[in-house]
Amino acid sequence: MEARMKNPATIIPAAMKPIMALMQAAQSQGLPQELMEMIHLRVSQINGCSFCVDTGLKNLRKLGESDERIGLVTAWREAPYYTDAERAALELAEASTRLADRADAVSDEVWNNAADHFDEQQLASILLMTAVTNLFNRLNAPIRQIAGSW
Repeated sequence: MEARMKNPATIIPAAMKPIMALMQAAQSQGLPQELMEMIHLRVSQINGCSFCVDTGLKNLRKLGESDERIGLVTAWREAPYYTDAERAALELAEASTRLADRADAVSDEVWNNAADHFDEQQLASILLMTAVTNLFNRLNAPIRQIAGSW
């Protein structure tokens, strides 16, 4: 397998610094790094970005997450390995990624459930992490960025 081209953010170097600043900002609100990486992994799974899925898996392993928690992120609703807060964050990340799947992209139920677990800054962090991950996915998937190549 071969990538179609270099990553757009490397072709246009002025793009990389602000993208990385957004990622750092998303991770600066005190939420556990494990949760942020789970969001990254789940969003990347939804979007079919093998490069970002690979990155998410590796980062979660480095953080000491169990194989069960890593492997079952895709089935977080049915798996017993996640807290209610983690479930709320993953649900919000999924809804925010699948905006066109329903008329009310992020329902009041999904929003209120997340708001029961996280304050406004933390919600902003979850949304920003979701958005930046979607950006990465939309850069990497079309060019077929090779998993593990960066």
